[in-house]
Amino acid sequence: MRTAAVTSRTHPLLKQLRGAFAGNLRLSGGLVAIEGEHLIYEALRSGVRLERVFLADDRSAPEWLPEGVAVLEVDREVLRSAAETLSPQGIAALVRAPEWRLDEVCRPESGPLVLIAAGLQDPGNLGTLVRSAEAFGAACVLTTAGTVSVWNAKAVRASAGSAFRLPVVRIAREDLLDLRHKGVPILAAVAQDSREGTPPIEVAEATLHGACALLIGNEGSGLTQEWLGVATGRIAIPMPGPVESLNAAIAGSILLYEAARQRAERTS
Repeated sequence: MRTAAVTSRTHPLLKQLRGAFAGNLRLSGGLVAIEGEHLIYEALRSGVRLERVFLADDRSAPEWLPEGVAVLEVDREVLRSAAETLSPQGIAALVRAPEWRLDEVCRPESGPLVLIAAGLQDPGNLGTLVRSAEAFGAACVLTTAGTVSVWNAKAVRASAGSAFRLPVVRIAREDLLDLRHKGVPILAAVAQDSREGTPPIEVAEATLHGACALLIGNEGSGLTQEWLGVATGRIAIPMPGPVESLNAAIAGSILLYEAARQRAERTS
């Protein structure tokens, strides 16, 4: 028997959901908000724990929703006021995000492919890179201070579920220095005509079939001297067309594809 739907926008659980969508850890209690059947299903498929589901009062719960999950029915317009998207599907959830440790997910001796996002601010770019990193076999994605959270609602959507499965770890400069010390080459993605330091190697000429970390910078300003100083080399994507630079997510995806191609060729 269905109970009466929540109609108050100030209900504590709706405040928590709203806080989670806004990335407010105090209001969310450390939980992450996701929206739509696809993302909630992907979270479940990935072993992520559903803390609570919010369901519009004019729709039915999905058949795949496990028994025992707490479900709060909410007036559709009230739920819309807490949702992130312009066209909500009438279902959202609070989940406990997976936590990863760098030493667990990035073992230099295993020859990992790693993507590093240094100062990315567009959540769509970060989510797309996480999705590409999973698709092309990366061991993990590392993010630096100044990079948007992978649990930003737009980043989670852009990842299409990859954020639940592929380890994403926040790191400091010292962590990259440690990786470099342990023999992982760190390749900074720069413009083809970069005149700073050693000329970049074209991506097709770079050695990407072993352990390597691909360093992608901010969408507008690229990599700072701090991060360029950590790199062991520089890599560029040749562009015959009259374009100054590529979108960060596209550039990172091309580099990841080339690394995956070289690795597959090496093992065939």
